[in-house]
Amino acid sequence: MNKSNRNKTIDLSIEEGREYLSRCKSVCQSVTLPDILDSTICGDTFAVMPYLPRGFADLIIADPPYNLTKDFHGNTFRQTDFESYLAFTERWLDLATPLLKPNGSLYVCCDWRSSMVIGHALMKRFHIQNRITWQREKGRSAKANWKNCMEDIWFVTPDKAYTFNAEAVLHRRRVIAPYKNDGKPKDWEETGEGRFRNTGASNFWDDISVPYWSMPENTAHPTQKPEKLLAKLILASSRKGDVVFDPFLGSGSTSVTAKKLGRHYVGIEQNEQYCVWAEKRLEDAEHNKTIQGYEDGIFWERNARKK
Repeated sequence: MNKSNRNKTIDLSIEEGREYLSRCKSVCQSVTLPDILDSTICGDTFAVMPYLPRGFADLIIADPPYNLTKDFHGNTFRQTDFESYLAFTERWLDLATPLLKPNGSLYVCCDWRSSMVIGHALMKRFHIQNRITWQREKGRSAKANWKNCMEDIWFVTPDKAYTFNAEAVLHRRRVIAPYKNDGKPKDWEETGEGRFRNTGASNFWDDISVPYWSMPENTAHPTQKPEKLLAKLILASSRKGDVVFDPFLGSGSTSVTAKKLGRHYVGIEQNEQYCVWAEKRLEDAEHNKTIQGYEDGIFWERNARKK
């Protein structure tokens, strides 16, 4: 079926993307950081992580399968009970934790159900710094419950000393009730697009748009995270030149965003189809560094721009 000219969704098949798949690496023995730096590793994360170098990552962003039955283009993750999902979570955490630097940071994405399990597992291993909740507007209505449009991101660290760049994640909001002091704007500015204030980022994010068909970052992955969301985590908890690791890479959003922001990246993904899309997006990032909703070092409130 032919797509509309405005449909930017990346959905090329494995056969169409053999060139991209050939760029991915396979790891079946111990490797050093130069062996895997700025790479997509195609393989089972549980089989790959034991071979990766200890303490190589400044930042880990993990988006494991939520405890829901979902098909990931031929690989189905099935919903299970609390104890089984806890065992799954502890298994990957035990492998990922030694890969993080002592002063590094870990973010784990989850929905409200899996959040209870993941939070429980994290508390036994890390200092809990915060829990971010972001508004995920996409989704159908529910007939017998509240519509689920919120997701969590746990922010944890191995140590009390860690990187956090508050000035790098300022949020630009439209001023509803502008206050003046001696006739001059107080903590806001008048622009050609309206009145705005730059504020510190909170742990509730309502400015994120889930990728959709007309956005160049969009793929056919069923649970793709927005680059804007990942940009906040990467800018806050790493510096240029740092290494960002994603053990559940999916269609590559973490690696792509890290590359756009001047960080190194390593990602593991078992699905060959998603590896193709990740490598295609990494190629596109060579000539397109834009991140929707992030301009000139500021995260813009959703729909705040006139253009």
